[in-house]
Amino acid sequence: MTKTTTIRPRRSALYMPGSNARALDKARSLDVDALILDLEDAVAPDAKEMARDQVREAVAAGGYGHRELVIRVNGLATPWGAGDLEMAIAARPDAILLPKVSSPADLDRAAHSLNAARVPASTRIWAMMETPLAMLNAGAIAAAAGNPETRLACFVMGTNDLAKETRAALVPGRAPMRPWLATCLAAARAHGIDILDGVWNHLDDLEGLAAECREGAEMGMDGKTLIHPRQIEACNAAFTPADADIAWARRIIAEFEKPENAAKGAIQVEGRMVERLHAEMGARLVAIADAITARRS
Repeated sequence: MTKTTTIRPRRSALYMPGSNARALDKARSLDVDALILDLEDAVAPDAKEMARDQVREAVAAGGYGHRELVIRVNGLATPWGAGDLEMAIAARPDAILLPKVSSPADLDRAAHSLNAARVPASTRIWAMMETPLAMLNAGAIAAAAGNPETRLACFVMGTNDLAKETRAALVPGRAPMRPWLATCLAAARAHGIDILDGVWNHLDDLEGLAAECREGAEMGMDGKTLIHPRQIEACNAAFTPADADIAWARRIIAEFEKPENAAKGAIQVEGRMVERLHAEMGARLVAIADAITARRS
């Protein structure tokens, strides 16, 4: 299998309960980059089978446009996991989100099933990072992305479950959580995958949400997971590249593309010393910005 690498905005990823048909329909009109059609935490045990059927029907019906479709299945060791994975394989979303990934081995069964079914490489695997063991194994889990057969494309921080299992408090600024966020971010960057921040639980505190979105963007997160449509606007704003940053990136790229700078590793641009790595960073930022602009138009 050939590993596919596509730069795409993942500023906002909204969890949508698979048991809520109205929400699945409304999602087609939301200004969100990714939709996580949830069969796990957002669905009560007695609604699991119904939710699976509704998610299958929603994906088959289509109409979600540019929005990246992700199905979060139940854990493969649960009574619903195997059925969820079978449905997701048949539905062929953009990605399948596996809960409570704690080691590379947790990725193997799902990846084997996708590969055995000859599902196109464009269907990727995302991993929920939400257990203490996942924090200890973050580097090894991310390294699995080096094998295209594994399909790993993104970490999703499960901060609520992580707080529960570690007994860490979820407080403003997230000081108890920051070492784990940084660990997973470093692992993701080391192995070339994206990483999404955890959810903000307080639906009526949009200022707090905006602050935590800015915090995640400053840390280097690619985006944030959300639990309500009212959270989308603040999240998109925080993770959209600023116009000044885009202009500066384009300036650096243009200077390095000049023939006289082709062999140089560092040059001066408007009185500032910049290295070729800044042009590479700028190229990704411009690609994200261009993709966002294309969606708006």
